[in-house]
Amino acid sequence: MTNHTQLIELLKYLSTNSTYYKRLFNEKQIDISIIKNEDDLAQLPFTTKDDLALNNEDFLCVPKNKIVDYVSTSGTLSNPVSFYLTAQDLERLGNNEKESLKLAGGTENDIFQMMVTMDKQFMAGLAYYLGIRKLNAGAVRQGPGSPHSQLETILKFKSTILIAIPSFIIKLIDYAKSKNIDLNTTSVKTIVCIGEAIRGTDFKLNELGKRITNQWNVNLHSTYASTEIGAAFTECKEGKGGHLNPNLLILEVVDKEGNKVKDGELGEVVVTTLGVEGMPLLRYKTGDLCHIYYSKCKCGRSTPRLGAVVGRKQQMIKYKGTTIFPPSIFDVLAKENVDLYQVQVKKNDLGIDNVTVVLTSRYNTEQRIKALKSSFKASIRVTPSFEFVAKNELLNLVFSQDKRKPEKIKFL
Repeated sequence: MTNHTQLIELLKYLSTNSTYYKRLFNEKQIDISIIKNEDDLAQLPFTTKDDLALNNEDFLCVPKNKIVDYVSTSGTLSNPVSFYLTAQDLERLGNNEKESLKLAGGTENDIFQMMVTMDKQFMAGLAYYLGIRKLNAGAVRQGPGSPHSQLETILKFKSTILIAIPSFIIKLIDYAKSKNIDLNTTSVKTIVCIGEAIRGTDFKLNELGKRITNQWNVNLHSTYASTEIGAAFTECKEGKGGHLNPNLLILEVVDKEGNKVKDGELGEVVVTTLGVEGMPLLRYKTGDLCHIYYSKCKCGRSTPRLGAVVGRKQQMIKYKGTTIFPPSIFDVLAKENVDLYQVQVKKNDLGIDNVTVVLTSRYNTEQRIKALKSSFKASIRVTPSFEFVAKNELLNLVFSQDKRKPEKIKFL
């Protein structure tokens, strides 16, 4: 089935089954019969995160008795949004992740060690497990945390591919060093990196990626995904951006005016989900800013590719006349081997952002502060303020019990 056919079927499905989209088509007097292909999508309004949050259950297209799994967004920038998955949606999710893992070189002969949670209504862990099963590979559901347990599991089951947050891999490397264990002698050959960027806009490894590969001879593959889109963009062996799966998504990358950007340009990622039964989305603005590449990849695939997330529109910081995004701050801290921190952004009385990096007291020395300031000045041209607290206090700030992900940045 072509994208065009799938799009037409999606519009008919939404106009019949979605309370939200039926209302939207009515209020805006939208004639969906004139939408024949991807280019025609520009005639339709965007769906935003606020639309989802304010009208959550109105997006549901099936009776509740067809729901087999309940998930929610992480609520990083706003209140969590619920998503309802049918058996068909789980099948789609598994097929997506199977193809994604194959892009990263995964085969039925691999043993995947999942360093990611499957609880707390987290879609990613479930998706990876379903994909591994469809690949007929081995799955070790280790979960997050505990370098000791992770290393013990690698050695016991001879895991070949890890699915993990890159910054945790640094902790694993440090732990292995402390025990005089050479990770290069283990069975691990590949790490599928989630949740954090390992490359810059030039596709070269950033500081986090370099810290891993300088100490461990492994292949790194970055991914981009979200609960809302129920699919992933995953790098192939070329490492030149995450490939679109055109059977599952229609991708647009747009500028501030909503117009499509050209090859290599930066814009906001917009997706239309195909094949979703429970809560399909039409022209959903993710808020994520990425470069888009339409040229054919050296791997032979001609599907569009997304570069690393430069930042989120809601997290753009105006500081001392400079526009910066959190990933650029994280990269500087990684370069200085800082693994535990929280970046706090607070507007002053004039509406100007003030940026403070909270660190443990061990960094409160003249030499370390000077090195940090120099690094920030060289990389992003501005220097934040620093605050120093006890390690336990910072751990409580970053790993809040009511948050599913580490809170590395906080807007106050």
